[in-house]
Amino acid sequence: MLNFIRNDNRFDNCLSAAWLILAMFLFSPGLALQAQEQPATESVSESESTPTIEEKTVDMVRTSGYFSYFWDDKSGSIFLEIDRWDDPFLYVHSLATGLGSNPVGLDRGQLGDQKIVHFSRVGPKVMLMQRNLRFRAITDNVLEQQAVEQSFAQSIIWGGEVVAQTGERVLVDITPLLMSDIHGVTETLASQEQGDYSLDETRCAVFLPRCKAFPDNTELEGTLTFAGKKPGAHVRQTTPTPQAITLRQHHSFIKLPDDNYSPRKYDVRSPSMHITFADYATPLDAPLEKRWILRHRLQKQFPDRAISEAVEPIVYYVDAGAPAQIQAALVEGASWWNEAFEAAGFENAFQVKILPADADPLDVRYNVIQWVHRSTRGWSYGGSVIDPRTGEIIKGHVTLGSLRVRQDQLLVNGLTSSRLQNGSSNCACCGIVGIAEEATLADLDKKTEALDVALARIRQLSAHEVGHTIGFVHNFAASTYGDRASVMDYPAPRIKIEGDQLDLSDAYGVGIGDWDKLSVQFAYTEYGNAEIEARELNQLLSSAADRGMIFVSDADARPAHAAHPLGNLWDNGSDPLEELQHVLRVRKLALERFSIASLPEGTTSADIAQYFTPLYLHHRYQLNAAGKLIGGYEYNFGYASEATARNMVSLEKQIAAISALTDTIRPENLTIPKAIRDSISPRPYQSIRDQEILPTTTGRIFDPLAAAKVAANLTCDELFQPQRLARLSILSYSETETEGAELWNPATFISDISRMVWENCKSQFDDPEKFQIGMVVTEVMVESLIEIIDDSSASLGVRAGALKALQDLDSEFSAGSATAEAKELSRRIRQVIERPYTVPPQRPPLSTPPGSPIGGN
Repeated sequence: MLNFIRNDNRFDNCLSAAWLILAMFLFSPGLALQAQEQPATESVSESESTPTIEEKTVDMVRTSGYFSYFWDDKSGSIFLEIDRWDDPFLYVHSLATGLGSNPVGLDRGQLGDQKIVHFSRVGPKVMLMQRNLRFRAITDNVLEQQAVEQSFAQSIIWGGEVVAQTGERVLVDITPLLMSDIHGVTETLASQEQGDYSLDETRCAVFLPRCKAFPDNTELEGTLTFAGKKPGAHVRQTTPTPQAITLRQHHSFIKLPDDNYSPRKYDVRSPSMHITFADYATPLDAPLEKRWILRHRLQKQFPDRAISEAVEPIVYYVDAGAPAQIQAALVEGASWWNEAFEAAGFENAFQVKILPADADPLDVRYNVIQWVHRSTRGWSYGGSVIDPRTGEIIKGHVTLGSLRVRQDQLLVNGLTSSRLQNGSSNCACCGIVGIAEEATLADLDKKTEALDVALARIRQLSAHEVGHTIGFVHNFAASTYGDRASVMDYPAPRIKIEGDQLDLSDAYGVGIGDWDKLSVQFAYTEYGNAEIEARELNQLLSSAADRGMIFVSDADARPAHAAHPLGNLWDNGSDPLEELQHVLRVRKLALERFSIASLPEGTTSADIAQYFTPLYLHHRYQLNAAGKLIGGYEYNFGYASEATARNMVSLEKQIAAISALTDTIRPENLTIPKAIRDSISPRPYQSIRDQEILPTTTGRIFDPLAAAKVAANLTCDELFQPQRLARLSILSYSETETEGAELWNPATFISDISRMVWENCKSQFDDPEKFQIGMVVTEVMVESLIEIIDDSSASLGVRAGALKALQDLDSEFSAGSATAEAKELSRRIRQVIERPYTVPPQRPPLSTPPGSPIGGN
């Protein structure tokens, strides 16, 4: 290196220049003084820019708690005091106020995501970091834990800057987080086509009355306004100025539970909700995925006793904002669960009380049953705040839609309208139905019955939604065994026929069911150790299976192609076909005796349609239950080490289902009595067309043919469901031991059904009204078949069968003696079969009125 320096003149010149600059610096007093003073200047500047917390908050109001905070009235800001770093806690955002629209879904009390987070500091920056708990390493090896943590992304969900500091304590302005759209309101509005909204910061502020702090949780809230120029119909329906949607967003900072909770493994045979994560510390010969159930922490005071009080009972609080009658019903229904906890060995461990007037429903310290209003009837649901690390439920939160009870009353009034047929009076000018004085006592009895049935349903609904918040999913097969074996099923009203009257005295059940007791026993029973627990829980579920306690939840019941014949919503009884016949008798009797004079006082002639619609479609759910017999498979859930059965519904049962379903669309079963048709008037001036009433092709005038078309659509959806038809191929080729099975392929099935429907129509040729209905049904069938051949997801055999049926129908429709309607259907079929280009399906654009009592289609 020395030789290099000597021989490089350029390096020598640079070195000489450097010595010159150094000499000037050392021997110049001014420059030396500047160099000495510079660090002191920076120190003073830093001190001035970062005051102590005491200095910063001298004019602020402090609230002490888990995270203490300061309110600055001058700036309208909340400053959070952070005194621990990298210490995980639970963060939950939610909506304190709602939009009031069921289709959009931004409800009062709606819980958002829950996140395990911690504050981290880098210089002046403070970041709120979320831990990724979907991938873990449950081990004492810290390096193994780090390897997993560093392999997957984490999320920084908010960042701010230190504005004051005293020792290790710092102050940050948390207001920007409170004013952010972390709940995703704009995204929800956009996804529901309600407009392109954005947050308007000038119309956002802290909502101080709901900002509080407690030893284990800090609750903060902000008022947010979302501005948009093209509001959707649902926003216009519920917001006073649709261009400005103002909601309140709640934020909870929650201390995590201690380590004394023991997670319980999920079993595929159980109805428990669960968390799922991958444990990369798992031995190679064990499954990587781990699943732990959701449940409240519940421990016996005396573990050695068969029955013991709990160390800390589970307490739920009913919204004091609900009417008194509703409050009582909600308390009673939710309290049913105490019986299930007794079966698990706990005494008085599940309690229900009224929420104190000064309590915040979103305060994590309260399990709440909240009474929520919307502009239309809609879903009720149960959610929970959980510890994502373990599955421990920290807070249960039920949302009950207030219009549900009124919908139940509407259904009952329609069914029992035949009770009072005299003493009526009508106002000719406005079409309001009234009741004469001599009829008031009977009318009062009828009102009482409708209310009693509605309250009975509310009790059951309270128990159902609380069931979700204590950790359980639906069991839609529970109505098929025992006597209402679970409140976690969707119950249809049990309507008896006594002579020529409908009896609703036993419409809804009372109390918890056997399946519910088993569910609580699986999730909450305490055992001595892990080995005993595993053995006893396995025995519990195996014994339930041996007793025929079938478990079928949403994925196996809700889809149109669902295969399990016992997994049905809003059904009754163990035999779907037998119950369908009963439901049809109820429907027929109610339609024959439907009396507008006995509808509630004040009912307008236009409102009659609201009572008639659910009555006319009263069979829709039992229709769906019968439809699942076609291509149906009975199966259960278990493990490879056990023998699990998968049996297709017998051929005889499927044939019976086809016959029963086809009967529902015979013209005589879709005819509407003339008295009802003539009594329904258009909606009054400036009133909104109600979603509960049947659509029309006749403008504002009631359309009996459109009603028949809606009903026919429901049946054809069951008869011509492509995945069900495809399963018939399995029966055709694999169930060879069943006599006749080889002939029962999709093509044969489709041809037989289409022939039966057309024959039913032709048989009514001499009755113009019924023949018209028959042609409407035939048109629905034709459009169903066209949908199949245009459905690329349908199997080849199903599409071929639909095409063959259309060709056969065309030869019938194009005959010289065919009616004009039949020839029009022939033209439609040929347009599809002979097309050189794509012809879009033209199924009549008639919307089916909402079905489920808890929501729309």
